[in-house]
Amino acid sequence: MDPRLGFTIWKFEIRYYALIIILGALVAGAIAAWRAKKNGRDPEIIIDIMPWVLIGGIIGARLWHVFTPGYFDGITTQEYFKNPLLILQIWKGGLGIPGGVIGGALALFIYTKVKKESFLEWADYIAPGLLVAQGIGRWGNYINQELYGKPSNLPWAIEISPEYRYPGFENISHYHPLFFYEFVLNILAAVILLLIDRNFKKKLYKGDLFLLYLVAYPAIRFGLEFVRLVPSLSKSGVNINQTVMLIVMILAIVVFVLRHTFFKPKQSEELAEEEVYLDETVEEEQAEDLEELDSLDADLSEIPEGTEETEEPDAEETKEPEMEETGEAETEELPDETENEPEPEGEDEEN
Repeated sequence: MDPRLGFTIWKFEIRYYALIIILGALVAGAIAAWRAKKNGRDPEIIIDIMPWVLIGGIIGARLWHVFTPGYFDGITTQEYFKNPLLILQIWKGGLGIPGGVIGGALALFIYTKVKKESFLEWADYIAPGLLVAQGIGRWGNYINQELYGKPSNLPWAIEISPEYRYPGFENISHYHPLFFYEFVLNILAAVILLLIDRNFKKKLYKGDLFLLYLVAYPAIRFGLEFVRLVPSLSKSGVNINQTVMLIVMILAIVVFVLRHTFFKPKQSEELAEEEVYLDETVEEEQAEDLEELDSLDADLSEIPEGTEETEEPDAEETKEPEMEETGEAETEELPDETENEPEPEGEDEEN
């Protein structure tokens, strides 16, 4: 294996691309858990969701590549079906992010239905982190020297090794760093989503942030497809990825506008769900308080009764001598005051 692509431990090949994908997933999970906790939900639910979303995302991403192979991939969809084992060889590259989003969303939908959670709510928590994960994942394309842009003489153009150049471009060394463009734009889009959620939280409905994700990411991919050197073309020459991204973006915009104008979600339903959640949390807190009170009662019942009785007389006994001493002092002082008073002069003579 090319040392630029990974390393070997006990005959097991570990590719940097796989490690980068795992890193992106962990970062996305951390962001989603943070957002869930910030909104009063249990962040550990994200730990349960992640395996579902990862498995569904990987399956969807691979199938998307199988049905929409690149122009220079050398393997067509028909060849994949003639030799199905090729579909399982993910380590050789070939994951389509649009399919990963579809597969992950489907897995999340199944999970929320099974666990009786809100799909739109958890999709909102995941959306910003998903953009970050997709941006991080693009560095794997840089490691593999794949999915680069068109030839470029710009100062930030990257050099592609001759063995990774596409047919017809063997003599061209520098290309647009398409991976870096998408990384930067995805991070900016994630920050924008977080700012929108913070500043317009009261005006947003459940699922709005996920809809905005479906606007932002397709817009990024649609624009970058003009710079991409290896588009996914149909037999008629249509760029499949660009067309799908445009359709998704338009639909997401239409749905977002409609649910804020003509088809507003019923606030009562959302409030009812929030009230149920608050009631459950209050009941849990009350149960915990009762348990603490019971434990305190049990501790107090274990205290011997004699200790309380012996302590009280001691306190009274200490107070009585003090009172006696102070009383004696006062009585001793009073005679002194009367003795020291001067006798009135002339009163007896006048009488």
